[in-house]
Amino acid sequence: MPTKDLALPALTTIVALITYFVLTLNVGRARGKFNVPAPQTSGNPDFERVLRVQQNTVEQIILFLPSLWLCALFTSPKLAAGLGGVWILGRILYAWGYYKAAEKRGPGFGIALLSTLSLLIGSIYGVITTLL
Repeated sequence: MPTKDLALPALTTIVALITYFVLTLNVGRARGKFNVPAPQTSGNPDFERVLRVQQNTVEQIILFLPSLWLCALFTSPKLAAGLGGVWILGRILYAWGYYKAAEKRGPGFGIALLSTLSLLIGSIYGVITTLL
């Protein structure tokens, strides 16, 4: 039975997955809006930016989720959930910026990247201190 302590990182995981799901739905909407039928992945720069947001998010979530849970289990569930919330905010800012123009994606990307690195460092610290 999961403990109450893990409810916050679990909720953060759910919100991150919902965020990713919405970004994926946005690709489908953009296909129709910009007339880019499947399986095409290029043709309209506005569509390509929406697709790139979804692709980059799936690339980043692979590192984010294990780091979130290792940090939660070995360091602090509250810290992990907080940093996870920052990651979600960063991904949303990244999407909004990138949808407007490629050069506006940087701040959101940086916020999410720093969050992931913090989670990874927290994971490493927690695992090492547990082993010692």
